[in-house]
Amino acid sequence: MSSLHSNAPAHSLKETKKTIVRAFDGLPFEDIFEEFQEKPLGVGAIAQVYKAKLKPGLAAPGDPDLQGPKNMRQRVRRNVDVLVKSTPSRVPSSYVAIKVLHPKVERMVRRDLRIMGFFASVLNAIPNMEWLSLPDEVAQFGEMMRLQLDLRIESANLAIFRQHFKERPTAWFPYPYIEYTTRQVLVEEFAHGIPLEAFLEDGGGVFQQEIADGGLDAFLRMLLLDNFVHADLHPGNIMVRFYKPEQLDLAFGRHKESEDLQKAVDVTEEVLQKLRPHRHQPQEWRAELDKIDMEGYRPQLIFIDTGLVTELNQTNRKNFLDLFKAIAEFDGYRAGHLMVERCRSPEAVIDAEIFALKMQHLVLGVKSRTFALGNIKIGDILNEVLSMVRGHHVRMEGDFVNVVISILLLEGIGRHLDPNLDLFKR
Repeated sequence: MSSLHSNAPAHSLKETKKTIVRAFDGLPFEDIFEEFQEKPLGVGAIAQVYKAKLKPGLAAPGDPDLQGPKNMRQRVRRNVDVLVKSTPSRVPSSYVAIKVLHPKVERMVRRDLRIMGFFASVLNAIPNMEWLSLPDEVAQFGEMMRLQLDLRIESANLAIFRQHFKERPTAWFPYPYIEYTTRQVLVEEFAHGIPLEAFLEDGGGVFQQEIADGGLDAFLRMLLLDNFVHADLHPGNIMVRFYKPEQLDLAFGRHKESEDLQKAVDVTEEVLQKLRPHRHQPQEWRAELDKIDMEGYRPQLIFIDTGLVTELNQTNRKNFLDLFKAIAEFDGYRAGHLMVERCRSPEAVIDAEIFALKMQHLVLGVKSRTFALGNIKIGDILNEVLSMVRGHHVRMEGDFVNVVISILLLEGIGRHLDPNLDLFKR
């Protein structure tokens, strides 16, 4: 999956500069950046990303999440957090990531969607195919694509994720510079991290279970608590940073938080320098991870590329949680009937009772093996469910399917990192 999100053709630097200058209200390019790396860090289907450093006069006042406690009560609360959990020491980045849409990408997307819509209409005319409502699916897919073509939406999503995970140490999201973000340009804090792919290829070593647990914890919080799920969780959009936990703040008098932050150093780059020479050398890579662990570093996941999110409306959220509960309790028969009752077209379902019994048989088979990823493949189970759904014409809501796809991606990552990870013990 991640290979589909990289190695797309890049647009020219001239086009990039022209787009950025427009975003900064015509300010000359050389007056915007103190540094600008002309080679893109990555090129995707709709945009490419650069690393840069804004001129001091343009740099944002600072990430409000980095401001220290303002009173004794807040300071005591932070000290409690330090004692009961490994709390990352937050250090601002002086660099930014600039995402720039490809020129004419909107026109190309509209053209491709028209072609897809035409073929969907043709297929929809085939007998027994109309229950799939393929034109509706193309319309929903088109809406998802259009959301990615306005980078202000990704910036707003980052702000929401940061608020949700403000007190959670398992994951981190870059700070968006909303005042400089436009429809074609996104400016956000540069995230220093190691791509998760490196840990999938060379192994997580002593941090393997911690990284896997952190990813699962973050995803389940998005899904079950926040109802705001990152819907593009391939390994290319997840990185690992390292930090040293915060220390107790015993200075109960007044002190200058801003000066403390200026003196702070992001240790992730130090760790990166230690690990880079050992890429594609699994034994040496794991040995270096052991040393990093002994030095007191802890891993934390960074999620990027938040243009696509899934939010279930009140009805669909209730339906999903009821279904999730039924499966967690191994009540496949009830899960089957819930899927039939709450699908888009219950009247079009074929043999609803047989469908429910098949679900019961499937869930009981899973129960005998537990939900540990090493014992079963969640992807295989979901594929079997989708096959049953097609056979019995149980048409699920599009946002529900998006959640299923996210679980499929998570399972693939989790299986690589920790085969004993158990989704339902959470």
